[in-house]
Amino acid sequence: MNRRIQNQFIANYLLMFSISTMIAIVAFMILVFANEVVSKTLAKNNYTAKSLMRDDYKNINTALVINNGGGVQIINSSYKVVLSKGLNTISKEELTTGQFTDFLIMSKSKGILYSYSIEYNPNRKFWLVITFPTSVRIDFAVVHNKDFTSVDTKGVVGIIAAVIIFYIMLLAVSTIIYSKLTSISIINPLKKLCFSARCLKDGDYSSRVNLNLKNEFGELECIFNEMAQQIEKEISLRMQSEENRKKLILDISHDLKNPLTSIMGYAQFCSNKLDLSKQECGTYMKVIYKNSLRANNLITDLFELSKMESSEYVINKTKVDICEYMRQEIGTLIATFDKAGFIYDFDIPEKEVFAEIDVNQIDRVLQNLANNARQYNPKGTKVTINLVDKDEKIVIIFKDNGIGIPKAVAKEIFNPFVRVDSVRNSHRGGTGLGLAIALKVILAHGGNINLKTEENCGCEFIIKIPKI
Repeated sequence: MNRRIQNQFIANYLLMFSISTMIAIVAFMILVFANEVVSKTLAKNNYTAKSLMRDDYKNINTALVINNGGGVQIINSSYKVVLSKGLNTISKEELTTGQFTDFLIMSKSKGILYSYSIEYNPNRKFWLVITFPTSVRIDFAVVHNKDFTSVDTKGVVGIIAAVIIFYIMLLAVSTIIYSKLTSISIINPLKKLCFSARCLKDGDYSSRVNLNLKNEFGELECIFNEMAQQIEKEISLRMQSEENRKKLILDISHDLKNPLTSIMGYAQFCSNKLDLSKQECGTYMKVIYKNSLRANNLITDLFELSKMESSEYVINKTKVDICEYMRQEIGTLIATFDKAGFIYDFDIPEKEVFAEIDVNQIDRVLQNLANNARQYNPKGTKVTINLVDKDEKIVIIFKDNGIGIPKAVAKEIFNPFVRVDSVRNSHRGGTGLGLAIALKVILAHGGNINLKTEENCGCEFIIKIPKI
């Protein structure tokens, strides 16, 4: 399977990661921009040592710094603090060279609680140090001066909070969009599957799902459609079976009605005509017997067919030399062919070929084929019976060059009560169940029987059974 849902989720996660990264970059750019905006309002940036520097340090406007919570220190070339006003973080009146160097290094460090602006006056040789307490500063650490309050604290905190809230809102919106995209890829196929399943439940067995996906949903689509197709097929077979059952009942009723009506009619006639001659009475008795025999044959065949369709139907197989068996069976058929005025030819191999068969049932199949050929074909028809040993099968070919069977009838010839003649009568005898029984017998042997025929070109029945 080229693409699975898990791969689709991975792709969505990668997409979400890309979106989050882009949001983070945008947020960082906004933060940089906000920092530039904020920096213009910070006291430490407005009152720098460079902007306040004067050659005479007594003229420096220290009030601006002090009023904004800062401090001013003047350090001469000997590292003495000659002036200190406001916030003082040096806490000494005189520094050594090393201490002053450490102070300069520390003033540029990240994470300290104060912001320093230091400027050197080369003319008068002194350092001006401007100190402000840090409000909030983000370097690699968040620094906040708890000891001294900065006038910029509220503004800086408000802007940072606004940026964070904006970032969270963007992340929330992107998450919602992502969840929608994910749900669409799952919910939509489920909706289609539910709709088709509901249609199937409501009796629309032609309902199918068309997702055009190559993931698990695509596999589920194939399973669902195959299931729906199987259900539709089963329903169609059930309906066909019901139609066949109704037709079978009608056919049985029709085929039993004719002989029974004839029997009842002649019996009533004989009982009412007491002056019938012995010859007339004998004639009518023959008609009654003939129709009784026909009705009995029909009931017998129906009983046999019913037994064969039962799951408990079992044939009694024995191991026989099929070639020898066929030679003996053909011997019993010759009288039938001679009586019908047929020409016949047989080709049975002169060797032993063994098969397990129910002799009585196979006899019935061959007798049925012979009787059908006799009943429906004219005098002079040629009948050939061949046996072929082919691979794992034994092939028996029963062929005639008679009137053949129309294609429309040949398709259903193995169904019960299917006859070549459309009008049911007793002229040709038969129950219309012979070939249906023959098919059941051959199938029970693990084989099959097929018919090749064309109208006016004869019939060729091909029986295949396993050999041992």
